Amino acid sequence: MERAFALVLVLATGLAFAGCGTEEPLSVEEAMVECAGKARHATRPTAAVTVGVNSEGAVSSGFIIGVTDDFLAGRDPEVVYRDCVVRRSGKEPTRPFEE
Repeated sequence: MERAFALVLVLATGLAFAGCGTEEPLSVEEAMVECAGKARHATRPTAAVTVGVNSEGAVSSGFIIGVTDDFLAGRDPEVVYRDCVVRRSGKEPTRPFEE
């Protein structure tokens, strides 16, 4: 019985991992839109400030800074964009990245 359970567990785990990384390719246009955001993040850090008040009058605030590995590595945003479009669509972008 334990052996059967172990076999089922191994098969279920294998099926779960088989679905990873099998995304449908995007159209070139969809990939260019998605990848333009990645390229923008390669040009500079991002920041966000939040302020809120709950129903009891308590104030909360927050500050978030985002830095991508592409920015830290100093990668050219045009290269980030092109590589991303090719990876997501399988085709070259039809227009260059413009910030």
